[in-house]
Amino acid sequence: MSFNIGISPLESRNLVTASKRLADRKVERFEKNIKKRGSVPETSTKKKDSYPVGPIVLGFFIFVVIGSSLFQIIRTATSGGMLA
Repeated sequence: MSFNIGISPLESRNLVTASKRLADRKVERFEKNIKKRGSVPETSTKKKDSYPVGPIVLGFFIFVVIGSSLFQIIRTATSGGMLA
């Protein structure tokens, strides 16, 4: 049983789905990269000098940790020692 949707057999061969086009582009990029292996520019590689946390967040974290420990020491010293 054949369904005629208004496309001739010649046109249906030229009809390519979006997923097929994307797959073809991906294969093409892969083939180009295979040919360039070993000559990768420096800009495409990840920088190892970057920190995962910004300096402001790191400073705030250190401030909270040191500040809370100093506050605990002062509170313990003024109350006369550790209370159980």
